[in-house]
Amino acid sequence: MKVLRTIASLASSTALAGGLILAALPAQADTLVIPLGQQAGQAAVTLPQRGMTTTSVTQRHGEPSRRHGAVGDPPISRWDYADFSVYFEHGKVIHSVRQHRRQGN
Repeated sequence: MKVLRTIASLASSTALAGGLILAALPAQADTLVIPLGQQAGQAAVTLPQRGMTTTSVTQRHGEPSRRHGAVGDPPISRWDYADFSVYFEHGKVIHSVRQHRRQGN
């Protein structure tokens, strides 16, 4: 019993000393800046909206630079344009996303 109390006391003292040492160290952190929504020059491009057909997307934005065939069930296909990509399910838009452009350092 006395051994258990000694071990508990030692563990408590060690934890307290460790906490004090950590509290004495200066806190440091890096700042990560993510330019969410800051894609200059692309704001004027209106993305295809959900439910639009492939025909209406082609009429409004022209031919895509690349068409990816349908994959999976339900079949999902993708068209890539210079500034954005459009995802289709059964010939209708389900999602449109802008292409990420890295900013030079």
